[in-house]
Amino acid sequence: MGGEAPEPRRLTRALSIGGGDGGWVPEEMLHLVMGFVEDPRDREAASLVCRRWHRIDALSRKHVTVPFCYAVSPARLLARFPRLESLAVKGKPRASMFGLIPDDWGAYARPWVTELAAPLECLKALQLRRMVVTDDDLAELVRARGRMLQELKLDKCTGFSTDGLRLVARSCRLLRTLFLEECQIVDNGSEWIRDLASSCPVLTTLNFHMTELEVMPAELELLAKNSLEEFAGGTFNDQGDLAKYGNVKFPSRLCSLGLTFMGTNEMAIIFPFSAILKKLDLQYTFLTTEDHCQLIAKCPNLLVLAVRNVIGDRGLQVVADTCKKLQRLRIERGDDEGGLQEEQGGVSQVGLTAIAVGCRELEYIAAYISDITNGALESIGTFCKKLYDFRLVLLDREERITELPLDNGVRALLRGCTKLRRFALYLRPGGLSDVGLGYIGQCSGNIQYMLLGNVGETDDGLIRFALGCVNLRKLELRSCCFSERALAVAILHMPALRYVWVHGYKASQTGRDLMLMARPFWNIEFTPPNPENARLMEDGEPCVDSQAQILAYYSLAGKRLDCPQSVVPLYPA
Repeated sequence: MGGEAPEPRRLTRALSIGGGDGGWVPEEMLHLVMGFVEDPRDREAASLVCRRWHRIDALSRKHVTVPFCYAVSPARLLARFPRLESLAVKGKPRASMFGLIPDDWGAYARPWVTELAAPLECLKALQLRRMVVTDDDLAELVRARGRMLQELKLDKCTGFSTDGLRLVARSCRLLRTLFLEECQIVDNGSEWIRDLASSCPVLTTLNFHMTELEVMPAELELLAKNSLEEFAGGTFNDQGDLAKYGNVKFPSRLCSLGLTFMGTNEMAIIFPFSAILKKLDLQYTFLTTEDHCQLIAKCPNLLVLAVRNVIGDRGLQVVADTCKKLQRLRIERGDDEGGLQEEQGGVSQVGLTAIAVGCRELEYIAAYISDITNGALESIGTFCKKLYDFRLVLLDREERITELPLDNGVRALLRGCTKLRRFALYLRPGGLSDVGLGYIGQCSGNIQYMLLGNVGETDDGLIRFALGCVNLRKLELRSCCFSERALAVAILHMPALRYVWVHGYKASQTGRDLMLMARPFWNIEFTPPNPENARLMEDGEPCVDSQAQILAYYSLAGKRLDCPQSVVPLYPA
């Protein structure tokens, strides 16, 4: 079969015509057709046609993402998909990235490694995200899969050390990707880097960005001799001492780069290959607004760019003028105490509008901004027709915002960006009225994931929102004014919802009204508010255990058995 891949749902209907068992379709054709069906929801629909299709889907499925580690057991996954080549498992809620989840919350990798590493005989790639991974887990993994493992991604994980990484490096000669970004790793020495350079000859991607692992320039040179195409993790410990790093020669094929603590004097190291870079991470550098402008002007082929808001509106204008192929843009918040980002006053509607007009290939935008208008959001809806994922956080540094509420701008963005599947909007009180919340519900028919913070005015706005979200599968709410009862009722109105997390609402001490949403296979975990700990952390946010939290999710594994004492599982009476 050549040409474009057939449309999956149309194939499902066509091949199922003529009999409920699909028996007239040859086995080879079914396997071929399944190869074109990549969307998990389409796969699920095809598997429900008949038992034969279900069996072929099970045997031919190459990759599965488990969106929450407590939603299914490893044993059940193995029975359903015994020939997986790639597996991704997500653990703690995203809120753990912001200190809102206790360290002992759970999400342990042990059962997933011990029960699946050996039985999944075809497994070549494993990704664990926001999970607790120990050195023993890594040892178990390499014993079972070391000879075949090609990709290991530990994303924002904790619990292991460089001893475990050294074992991976020595045992996995076919390893092509090692991803460790933002992991908390105990540093017992840099031998793992030398072992990686000598034992993994086909390594093309290495990322240990923001792990605090120390790597010397000489060790970077060892890695550079490999054909690395993506590298993130090098740290400039002595800013201004260019001679210390001047001898480091990056591979000629390098197209993705992320360096930590790079300053004005060091950025010249990037210039020789800046024109071929496709991905550049400048989030944790000491570059000024002017530095960003100079460097990005030399990177016309960027597809992915990550920066802090020190880039300013002026830097975003350079991005808009230079990076016409840009697909992903991330703008993180800077130092709230003042510093480099103060030079240009952060990012506002001016920079966002420039990006919308100049970078029309964008599929992903995540931005912390200081000011915003409805017009800027309308520009994104008008020009960014390929946008798949949009996330906006309005900082509270400025006393006055040019234009609030953002009801009309949000509606225009959602109407214009018809491919949008993931949407996050974290505003300030007054940023979105009940009317605007209703607009989100009306215009979000295709959105599957949503995070909302400081939105709406009353329970009525929440219910109006919920009535429109027919395909929403995952919802996160923060700093909202809604009652416990309204949250439970709203969740019942969203038929596709599989996961919801709420932090900061009008909570009771017992979570009694949450039982309104109780139903089979639906786990409800309640973290009661703790007024005695109602203090503020350094960033001004309430501490982790002062505000109530709700986590509710569908699970085929039953109630989990490793809840910490701070979490109360709720059961029907």
